[in-house]
Amino acid sequence: MTTQAATAQPASERSAMPPRPPSRLLALAEPGRALSELATFYALRPLLAHLPKGDGHGVLVLPGFMAGDSSTRPLRSLLGDLGYDAVGWNLGRNVRVDNARVAAMMNCVDELFIRTERPISIIGWSLGGVFARELAKQAPEKVRQVISLGSPISDDRNHTSAARLFEWLNGQEPEPMKEGRFQRLAEAPPVPTTSILTKTDGVVHWRGSIQADGPETENIEVIASHCGLGVNPAAIYAIADRLAQEEGQWSKFAPTGIPSLMFPRGSLH
Repeated sequence: MTTQAATAQPASERSAMPPRPPSRLLALAEPGRALSELATFYALRPLLAHLPKGDGHGVLVLPGFMAGDSSTRPLRSLLGDLGYDAVGWNLGRNVRVDNARVAAMMNCVDELFIRTERPISIIGWSLGGVFARELAKQAPEKVRQVISLGSPISDDRNHTSAARLFEWLNGQEPEPMKEGRFQRLAEAPPVPTTSILTKTDGVVHWRGSIQADGPETENIEVIASHCGLGVNPAAIYAIADRLAQEEGQWSKFAPTGIPSLMFPRGSLH
């Protein structure tokens, strides 16, 4: 592989592997690892402020399952310092998946698009990344790019340990799915799309976060916990690098020098 962006397996090979959630050991280690990543984020905060600056375009950040805007506040604060108009969704906790919630999220996209007068980027953490991709499919003309963090973008929920809780709260077929939406999650939206994932994810198995490689799709592997992805320094570096690209000039992730050491080498097998 010539860059640090991980290469996805062919779909035929991935489909031969039965989907499963991460190991219980990784799940049990999530809280401690996430707290360590948060502490590292704040320790490196002065240095992170020197990451590539943005052009002021809008960035909508969506939280993960059962989380709210407080979980994305550190990331949004940094993005604000880097020059972006970064906002949360202001919709409370990410619990229910119904038509009203999807419409409210689309309103968030519309409002930021209108206010900034140009396409926006959407960052989604875990389930928020699933939403980010689906919103971009609905209104690609309003979305500049999508970045997901440890998101279960496979069409099989068995990749995540939260599947039973999700289905208990939303049913096996949430309201949007009954109307034909959210049916092809593995299909990327028609805009540049980055999936940041980690093989040490304790909530979503990393194979469930791989998207098919294409001209405007990529997978970036980092060493992180699931609950710490939004503050993990390597993930933050990748996010800043992706957002700093000029509109219409997207290219795949290719870090050089010392930053490249933060990203595992090799394919995602």
